[in-house]
Amino acid sequence: MSTDDDGTSTTIRVASPAALVDAVGRRATGPWLTVDQDRIDTFAAATEDHQWIHVDPQRAAAGPFGTTIAHGFLTLSLLPRLASTLVDVGGVAMAMNYGLDRVRFLHPVPAGARVRATTELTGAETVAQGVRLASTVTVEIEGVDKPALVAQALALYVPVDAPR
Repeated sequence: MSTDDDGTSTTIRVASPAALVDAVGRRATGPWLTVDQDRIDTFAAATEDHQWIHVDPQRAAAGPFGTTIAHGFLTLSLLPRLASTLVDVGGVAMAMNYGLDRVRFLHPVPAGARVRATTELTGAETVAQGVRLASTVTVEIEGVDKPALVAQALALYVPVDAPR
């Protein structure tokens, strides 16, 4: 596991998918990412969700949040980016998103805010294809006590020597 200068874990490293079983309980926190208005507008265009709380800064300034906010699904869609450096597994032919068991949006992400992910490995199960890893991913907003979201995420790690 590597750490930042402040002692924060930045990456959980294991030699193989099988080693994930022994890594359950470990945590890692990633780098900050700014969620700017351009990213919000691009997401709105891609999803055709142009609700004013996301894309109209003037109207949103007088609205309930005082500014535009990121779509909840935009924040969720950033999980691969936010968590990409948190778990490093050697000997992997491929890693796949296996789904989500639970997602809760707890606090809006204002335009211009910085977010980062913390993951805690909560389970690892050996399956025919490799190891299915369960983790709790929390997306925090810089300077805000309540997280933006908490998700129970699943991933499948297929070892290089897995039968085809």
